[in-house]
Amino acid sequence: MHSAPLPVLTLLFAVGALAAVLNVFAGGGSMLTLPALIFAGLDPTIANGTNRVSIALQNLAATGGFGRRHGAGLGESFKLALLTLPGAILGAWFGARISDTLFRYILIAVLVASTVTLFLPMSRFGTDTPSRQRRWLIYPAMLATGFYGGFIQVGVGFLFMAALRGILKLDLVRINVHKVFIVFVYTLPALAVFIALGKVAWGDGFALGLGGMAGALLATRLQLRGGERWVKVVLAIAVLLMSAKLLWPGLPGG
Repeated sequence: MHSAPLPVLTLLFAVGALAAVLNVFAGGGSMLTLPALIFAGLDPTIANGTNRVSIALQNLAATGGFGRRHGAGLGESFKLALLTLPGAILGAWFGARISDTLFRYILIAVLVASTVTLFLPMSRFGTDTPSRQRRWLIYPAMLATGFYGGFIQVGVGFLFMAALRGILKLDLVRINVHKVFIVFVYTLPALAVFIALGKVAWGDGFALGLGGMAGALLATRLQLRGGERWVKVVLAIAVLLMSAKLLWPGLPGG
């Protein structure tokens, strides 16, 4: 099994912390962690599985941080999380069994599409009272988002924000409380699938995950103000580097 040297593990810890801050406040953290894992030398499908260790740990920490102040909403979060489980398990099975070559090209397309969404305005999602005629849409939306999260995870936070704000008309604070708990719940069976199929590098995953826990705890105590332009630039650069690495595996970094 792949074992990264200490400097690489240290870098993974730092990347995990930054990614967790992004994930707690919005999404897109896996656009940093997946490139980091691949540059650390992991095959794309193993990087996809290993990333779930960090996702589980950072969202566990974020749920604990939010729960101390917004614990009353966790019951609703659990109901929403249950809707994602069948999709997440099926998505993880596909994500773990797909060939590295096909996964490379799917990942490139997803990363580029996710980067484009960073620059799209979200103002069209209002926060008025949800229509009863439309609330049923949350069921297929959670199922589909669970499948996507189980399969590849990249940018899933944006999908949850679109569903919870666009369908249920929740404010951003409640969205983030729901999001971190939902992702934590469906990541557990998804991670189990990747473990069963031998797609997890534990050393890399724990280094990334411990950084993720630190970043998530910090993020739940802070209000993100400004700096969005730089975040988008960093993520866009990461996508370009990732795409180059996936298209030409012989490039330095793995």
